Amino acid sequence: RASGRGQRVTRTPVQALADELGLTVLPVEDINAPEVIENIRSLDCRLGLVIAFGQKIGRELIESFPGGFVNLHASLLPKYRGAAPINWAIVHGERRTGCTVFRIVERMDAGPILAMDETEIGKFEVAGELHDRLAELGVRTVQAALAQFESGRIPGGLPQDESQKSIAPKLKKSDGHVRFDQSARRVVNHIHGMTPWPGATARFVANDGRWEDVAFIRARGAAEGGPGSTASEAVPGTLDGNLHVVTASESMEILEIKPSSGRVMSWADYVNGRRVARGDRFVSLEP
Repeated sequence: RASGRGQRVTRTPVQALADELGLTVLPVEDINAPEVIENIRSLDCRLGLVIAFGQKIGRELIESFPGGFVNLHASLLPKYRGAAPINWAIVHGERRTGCTVFRIVERMDAGPILAMDETEIGKFEVAGELHDRLAELGVRTVQAALAQFESGRIPGGLPQDESQKSIAPKLKKSDGHVRFDQSARRVVNHIHGMTPWPGATARFVANDGRWEDVAFIRARGAAEGGPGSTASEAVPGTLDGNLHVVTASESMEILEIKPSSGRVMSWADYVNGRRVARGDRFVSLEP
């Protein structure tokens, strides 16, 4: 991909390692193009493994491998099928998630399951951190799935329970806009689920008219931090006497924040640097 100031086309880390190991690499614009399928067939492979690949694998390519294709997905299927399972699991307040390897079929993320591993979601864990943990966990999940294909076997897998399915759609920049007219728990989950991308964003507006756009990085319900968590009659988004953010229920304590033009910092550092005071407020960026 093009990267850096000069937008030079560079190899991905996966391609760089494959080149180092002497493995064949086939960069493609369309994985289902006839010439690409024919090229892949010529490699005489038994099984295809898909991880974080943005194109749909068509039936013709799937059927060209004796073992078909399997995919590593970052959720406990059938929950959170789709492009952003890690983010939406956190946003929806899930306590556990994991990795699933399943057989690719025509319908998105709906094929029979071959292997699954679970993990707890940390109390203050953001989507980027969970992504990295699941990438490590997924190695074990893939190994367990591939072991089932040893000695020429082609496992069928276990069908998914369609009654339990949910969807995790691709994120848009606007999905990160924070709304404060919700419970503190929902706002906190949203912040953690949208970090680092698209970012949990809002606008800080001081009583004296100063303002800047910010991204919340980490937060918690004020009740989790001790006294000062009672509900307020103030408009949601307003800072109360403890400099906690008023929500539709209890107030919310910011732990880490990033100004649009600065680095990630603690809430205490932001308060001191911006002279934050009671009655200042955060405003949603939504139209």
